[in-house]
Amino acid sequence: MANTDPEWDGLTPQPPRPIDDAENNDSNISSESSESISERGSLLGKDNKQVGYGATEVRGEESDVIAESDGTTEVQKTPKAIAAMISVLLVGVFISNADGSLVLATYGIISSEFGAFGNASWLTTGFALSVCAIQPLTGKLSDIFGRKEVLVTSYVLFGIGCAVVGVAQSMWQVIAGRVISGLGAAGMTVIVSIVITDVVPIRQVAAWRSYVNVFHIFGRSVGGPLGGFLADTVGWRWSFVGQVPLTFVAILLVALKLPSSESAKPQVKGQPSKLGRVDFIGSLLLASTMLSLLGSLSLASDTLPWSHPLVIGLLLGSVVLASLFIVYEVKFPLEPVFPPKLLIQRDVAAQYLIIALQTAAQLSMMFSVPLYFRVTKNISNAEAGSHLLPAVLSNTFGSLLAGVVIQRTGRYKLLTILASSFASFSYFLLIIRWTGNTSWLESLEIMPSGFGMGLAFSATFVALQSSVKKEEVAISTGGLYTASAIGMVVGIAASSTVQLGTLRSALEASLNGFSGAQEIISEVISNVSSIAGLDEPVRTLVIGSYVKSLESSHMVSLGCSPVALLIALTIREHPLK
Repeated sequence: MANTDPEWDGLTPQPPRPIDDAENNDSNISSESSESISERGSLLGKDNKQVGYGATEVRGEESDVIAESDGTTEVQKTPKAIAAMISVLLVGVFISNADGSLVLATYGIISSEFGAFGNASWLTTGFALSVCAIQPLTGKLSDIFGRKEVLVTSYVLFGIGCAVVGVAQSMWQVIAGRVISGLGAAGMTVIVSIVITDVVPIRQVAAWRSYVNVFHIFGRSVGGPLGGFLADTVGWRWSFVGQVPLTFVAILLVALKLPSSESAKPQVKGQPSKLGRVDFIGSLLLASTMLSLLGSLSLASDTLPWSHPLVIGLLLGSVVLASLFIVYEVKFPLEPVFPPKLLIQRDVAAQYLIIALQTAAQLSMMFSVPLYFRVTKNISNAEAGSHLLPAVLSNTFGSLLAGVVIQRTGRYKLLTILASSFASFSYFLLIIRWTGNTSWLESLEIMPSGFGMGLAFSATFVALQSSVKKEEVAISTGGLYTASAIGMVVGIAASSTVQLGTLRSALEASLNGFSGAQEIISEVISNVSSIAGLDEPVRTLVIGSYVKSLESSHMVSLGCSPVALLIALTIREHPLK
């Protein structure tokens, strides 16, 4: 029975109206209760059965849903059923994470083949920018069209992008393929977390996400070595072409095994079509803001100085676009793509800031550590990168532990505080103890930072879900992932800028008076491998300058984490049911 209340938003369940006509008693009860179920349920079965006055029981596969007369809905879904549902998403989780590390292992080979090593960074930058541009939109699109539909579309885009890279005949075709893949990867990461919030009680969300995080780590760990192996044997193109059939398997699993989503708002009479409900202007303004902001940061950390007109213009443009986006979203759209009011809610803004700061600190550290060991130990890129493994493993452990603690206690504020504390301690150790002759035991001092990041992402995710309304969960989740992506770009940009600036100053001071000092400085900055061929004492002075510059980059991390700690102290902890 259609609801004609003009105040009803089409999503929030209403209690049944008083029954005046005994003759219509049964039909009214059944109709009202079943509407509440369809409006609140997500990814649930449709085999309904009336179980008593004011309540309807919905039977899905290995799940029970009871809608009470007060409009509330109780979801009971067995761990086996939840595991079966989430397991179909793991292929996509693995592919999207393996792809990132795979590119890091092959970007030098790819760019060299096309004689465009100077543009190699755009293989990762183009991907990251497209992810950031589309990620805030995916949550709202999944509300309108459904989780399953948006996820399948994301897989298709990712597969197309991989195919384009695999057959590309120029560097810019490769970059275009990476941009298309990024559009798909944005949904592949966000929708998985949204699906978990749909089917799992909030106290169990962190635990289930931690299990999925294991596949994140596994994908990142496998992608690099696999990409290098394929590049050395059958060619780098197969690293990307080989992802296409895996993506097709992921599409089949989701299409055949994932229940159709009922999370999309039901169509209300007189309401625009689903396509008409999409906030295209707001989406364009938001995507343009992200591209302008992150593009300026990427250019400034990679190829251009901060004073360059293009960098300044993009930064100012992002401010103007952001202002237009806020004004438009407040005044015009029926369903804003991302309501600006979320950003002024204390508990939402706190989680966004914490995860952005923690990600910036973590990525700044991960940028610096391999470079440190390459310079001080004269080892290969692969061996230097392996020194990040302790942080990756401790990240997984922190995520798993946070899931267990939140599930058992319902508490998350202390975990957020501990996350920033552990990370700050780790960065402090790197500054005072990594002085150029680091032992294997000292190299484990990056573990607290990885552990803290694992705690932070699980705790902030649950904190966010407990702070927003049910209809805002998908949108706010997309925002959290976007905040993390912004933190990643900001962290790398800040770390690179500080490190290179300090390095040049330190080299000029150390090599003052040496013959050919400027040529040496240019060479060791552009080619780290050239350091090993220098004569003493120049080699020692250059290594000392690098170590000093990397200490400065760790200062960026140490600056971010304590700020995150202060914000974590202000969090209001909401009870978890």
